[in-house]
Amino acid sequence: MDGTFVLSGPIPVVGMRGDRRVPFVRSGIFITFVTRMMEAFRRRYASLGADSLVALWLGIWWVCNVAQAGLAQLANDEAYYHLFAERLAWGYFDHPPVTALLVWAGERLFGGELGVRFFFTVLQPLYLWILWRLIRPADASRRDAGLFVVLASTTLMLQIYGFIAVPDGPLMFTTALFLLTFKWFSENRRRAWLWMGIAMALMAYSKYHGALVVLFALAANPRQLLRPALYSSGAVALLLLVPHLVWQYEHDWASFAYHLSGRNSVFRPGYVVEFLANVLVVFNPFFVPLYVQAWRKVKPQTPVGRALKLLPVAFIVFFMLSSLRGYVQPQWVIVSCFGLVCVLFAYARRHPRTRRYVMRAGGVTVGLIVLVRLVMIFNPLGIRFEVFNNPESYAAIAAKADGRPVVFRYGYAVAAKYAFYTGGEAYCQPNIRYRTHQWQFRDDDSQFIGREVLVECPDGTVSDSTRQVRTLTMANGRSFTWFVDPAFHPVRLVDIAFTGLPGRVAAGETLRLELRITNPYPYAIRVGADDTQLVMLWKHGRFRVDEFPTGETFTIPADSELTRGVTFTVLPQLAGETFDVGFALRREGYTNWFNGKSVPTEVGNL
Repeated sequence: MDGTFVLSGPIPVVGMRGDRRVPFVRSGIFITFVTRMMEAFRRRYASLGADSLVALWLGIWWVCNVAQAGLAQLANDEAYYHLFAERLAWGYFDHPPVTALLVWAGERLFGGELGVRFFFTVLQPLYLWILWRLIRPADASRRDAGLFVVLASTTLMLQIYGFIAVPDGPLMFTTALFLLTFKWFSENRRRAWLWMGIAMALMAYSKYHGALVVLFALAANPRQLLRPALYSSGAVALLLLVPHLVWQYEHDWASFAYHLSGRNSVFRPGYVVEFLANVLVVFNPFFVPLYVQAWRKVKPQTPVGRALKLLPVAFIVFFMLSSLRGYVQPQWVIVSCFGLVCVLFAYARRHPRTRRYVMRAGGVTVGLIVLVRLVMIFNPLGIRFEVFNNPESYAAIAAKADGRPVVFRYGYAVAAKYAFYTGGEAYCQPNIRYRTHQWQFRDDDSQFIGREVLVECPDGTVSDSTRQVRTLTMANGRSFTWFVDPAFHPVRLVDIAFTGLPGRVAAGETLRLELRITNPYPYAIRVGADDTQLVMLWKHGRFRVDEFPTGETFTIPADSELTRGVTFTVLPQLAGETFDVGFALRREGYTNWFNGKSVPTEVGNL
């Protein structure tokens, strides 16, 4: 052999019909086409200005969020807000109505998880675009655009809250609108006071934390308090909030009471430590030292710039102090993201070394984010968490229910998830040892009267063996324990009003209380003789409940009212605290809340 290749047989004509090389020719054409398209895209991409580049990457991010929204299962709170959307109102126990409205609108367009989340994905690119326009330098370059996108996309809190259906997304969008209108207001633009009033109202309709945004923006710019137009803006916001305030009035100011005092608990050092640790994580630990350095060095010259700088410190300090009286969730400081992105953007664009670090650390962060997002969809590690195994878990309960309603014990979000993933009838009992919730404003349980229902109960606490307490373990690792009530007769709507309790009592004092008990149900309720007991409840904070059976025996006739006298001696264990005091009808195997309104009273020391 002389090193040359010798071909034997006929030489095929390339491109000839029936020739096996035709696919390779076509493949070559396709490759050429793709190459040319990529080159055209590269040239087009290189020609984009700063604004267009930001818009492009926010659009790509939005597409990723839409995909995530449709493929990932619901978190507990999302299912709970889906419950809100079933019955639109001007308010809800936990939150104002915008979240419910967005869920409702999305479900009119799409089904499943995507329907619940769709409009929340839309909000993120909008508020990030507004933020970009607020902090955009007059001479913004493509490098500035890239820096902004990296800072925004690697702020970990903005990733998860870019697609899940919770009030924080609407709050971020309306906060961006407020900051934009506040800028106009500070520039004395025509009718800016009107638009700012509308923006403030929208913040309040999104999440009550919007009030803090307004407070801190004005604290950073106290001179604005001297402008009469500011108070006109406030009047506009107040006028627009009238429907929500009417709803609150009609529901005993339930939301305000819950957020101002219902979350309170005893002091635990772990609350503070956990809050600070969460803050370090959700704002990206790679950047936290840079945030501090940038905040120290950057000196904004505009009112909106000063507001943006104050927001992170003000929110973090405010909720750190709040953690002294109860657990604080990290997303409550999400508005801080605006200020952190603002100050680090201003600092990094002037310091090349910092900018290079941000871009490199941002690349690592994005890689980790992609992995987490894939895990949320596919769960290759078999993690047991609230966003995994929902259909099969709740299908197991539905199989046991076999068409019967299910009354859940304390998992208000779990009950909502069960209804979402199975379509089954469900209700959640308010729990005096945990919290009440939106279910208290729904009379679903009244639809179950006289029917056979599954009642969730703690394992081993129901003494009636005829009820056949059973337990199953679900795919998510949680257990569900229940008994069957063959004839469900709720007592939740019975109202127990009372007199004779002063605002301050002493340990050892004997109280003589007059009870007025109203039964709205079409059946009599036997107290003391059956498994229903009249108890007096002393509730301090969120978790402490002292419960005292009265030993009373009587019958409340159907659709009637009766009065009853009760005596109670204040026990020494109650001394030194302030309690919400009331009465409840407690049934074996069920949870309860106050039947009627509670009354605050202080117990003096011995």
